[in-house]
Amino acid sequence: MLVIENLTKRYATGDLAIDGVTLSVPAGQVVGLIGPSGAGKSSLIRCVNRLVEPSEGAIRLGDADLAKLSRGALGQARRRMGMIFQEYALVDRLTVMENVLSGRLGYVGFWRSFLRRFPQGDIDRAFSVLERVGLTEHVDKRADALSGGQRQRVGIARALVQEPDLLLVDEPTASLDPKTSRQIMRLIVEICAERRLAAIVNIHDVALAQMFVQRIVGLRKGKVVFDGPPDGLTPEALTEIYGAEDWAATMRRVEDEDEASNAPATPVLALA
Repeated sequence: MLVIENLTKRYATGDLAIDGVTLSVPAGQVVGLIGPSGAGKSSLIRCVNRLVEPSEGAIRLGDADLAKLSRGALGQARRRMGMIFQEYALVDRLTVMENVLSGRLGYVGFWRSFLRRFPQGDIDRAFSVLERVGLTEHVDKRADALSGGQRQRVGIARALVQEPDLLLVDEPTASLDPKTSRQIMRLIVEICAERRLAAIVNIHDVALAQMFVQRIVGLRKGKVVFDGPPDGLTPEALTEIYGAEDWAATMRRVEDEDEASNAPATPVLALA
């Protein structure tokens, strides 16, 4: 379980990005983190793995307080946190397999990683996660030969090969078309359920979050102003998160084209 207590981040400019955030994410739960630009969503995720140093508060993953770990201990703890990026963060000239195996760098020595001589167990893990994300036939392709959806699947596989306890996901669908976005969100949610992974997904598309995640946390000016189930995102709640707007007029029904089902569509709120 991830437990965040009174997390605060103030930058050197004086800007307060995170203002006393407290929340917990149990194993197997996927939390959608929403809010306007500048609300602190990316800063929160980056404070958890200390790509950004928190100013105050505790960040506990299991028994470790990540906010207080030394650099050496933090390197060990980061093995337990898989990061999935908006822009994929792949090395274009490397193959799919080589990019995925980079997720094992925290477990192998410098020279083995430099020479790309990974243990057979790591290679077996990589094949297993590539099969799970549907990329087995692309293992030897260069990353720059892939579509956006395939590149994001490589990013997911790279995070999974770490065998993490927590996934931190920053705008995973921002560069993808609607159909591929749904496929990627479905994959993330399914994998978290299968592996009992806690996950925080910073997501701009509120309708997409409502369709897939179990819980939504809304930030505004660095504070949590909503924490509840997707169907709790009423027009009033959206006004609290994003500001005044005629949210009732933007309610619509969204059908998932990827499901061969005659079930009625789920009502969701769509942001223009």
